Amino acid sequence: MGEPQPADAGRQASRRLQALVRGRVQAVGFRQFVWSRAARLGLAGWVRNGDDGRSVEIEAEGPTDALERLLDLLRQGPYGARVDDVQASWSDEPRGYTAFEVRF
Repeated sequence: MGEPQPADAGRQASRRLQALVRGRVQAVGFRQFVWSRAARLGLAGWVRNGDDGRSVEIEAEGPTDALERLLDLLRQGPYGARVDDVQASWSDEPRGYTAFEVRF
């Protein structure tokens, strides 16, 4: 017999990823790309264009493996985008988002 496991051993704790993507990432469908990928990964949070005209800001919550996959996708971007830089920060304190949305 194996060791007893906590009741939530099969679930990963929710974490929060904040990312800033710079490059040619506005007017190329980047927000829609992030929204659809985040939804497929079961993440909650938001995406919006940065005020500088060449960045996109993302805040997402969910299991670490799904957030890491989203981060990989942010580094690639959709067809027509050019990602020059991705800055990411992590937190173990989610804000409790329930869906992923595009903010304006």
